Amino acid sequence: MPKKGTLYTVSAPSGAGKTSLVNALLKKTSGLHASVSHTTRAMRPGEKEGVDYYFVNQAAFLSLVDEQAFLEHAQVFNHFYGTSQKWVQQTLLSGADVILEIDWQGAAQIRRLLSDCISIFVLPPSLNALEERLTSRGQDASAVIKRRLSAAKEEISHFKEADYLIINDGFSEALDDIGSIILSKRLKLPRQEQKYLSLLKDLLS
Repeated sequence: MPKKGTLYTVSAPSGAGKTSLVNALLKKTSGLHASVSHTTRAMRPGEKEGVDYYFVNQAAFLSLVDEQAFLEHAQVFNHFYGTSQKWVQQTLLSGADVILEIDWQGAAQIRRLLSDCISIFVLPPSLNALEERLTSRGQDASAVIKRRLSAAKEEISHFKEADYLIINDGFSEALDDIGSIILSKRLKLPRQEQKYLSLLKDLLS
């Protein structure tokens, strides 16, 4: 029976680059899967249903909350987000690792439920850099960007709750840093012992 996978959470203020980092990490890391969250916000240009999010209305989302379908859920900028509990549990039990791109509220909920999860917080190198990234991606109106920036300091203050802190000053370096966290966990004795059980038996025979 495969050893249970590891659950990772990645949190950051909007614009810090967590989505790009997680997407790049998924492409280069085998055995790592991202949960597709449910959200009540509108689909952005280029996003796909069931790939980026499951887009639902508020009534449907609250119905799923009542059914206790979410491992965590939170309201962020007037929209709701939630992570499927069943999918995460089934994927971890298969032996695969799961990475969740969620806000600090969701990460806190998961840490209370699953103490063995590993939480990562990503920060920008400066508030000016954060504003430039929010503006350059061209996804939000100026009023929305201003609201995100005003909320950033409150979000940033929660970095102390995470296990690891990554400063996204250079994308390649930040990507390598997160990859190193996952590799370090995978090289720990219990997982290596399970993976190389036959070899260890031969070496000790």
